[in-house]
Amino acid sequence: MIRHIVLFTWSDDATDEQKAAVPEALKTLPGLIPEIKSYTYGRDAGINQGNYDFAIVADFDSTDDYLVYRDHPEHQAIIAGHIKPIVASRAAVQLSL
Repeated sequence: MIRHIVLFTWSDDATDEQKAAVPEALKTLPGLIPEIKSYTYGRDAGINQGNYDFAIVADFDSTDDYLVYRDHPEHQAIIAGHIKPIVASRAAVQLSL
């Protein structure tokens, strides 16, 4: 199994509307990409200062399934249209479980 974890910090000029559009767009992906086995995302709970603003955790049966997700046109459209315009920093890792 491959677990993909990505963290974002939003830019200072990102609007509440732009931030809210990200999870709205992401919720469409599990229905479009059957290779996704588990998909969790959301904003930081605000417990600790200095955390990233938003996280995505996605599980896949194989590396090939992860690559389908990574390169899927709908996923790429969400990145281009909703995430890149407001992202200040990004960190990601893929774990083999």
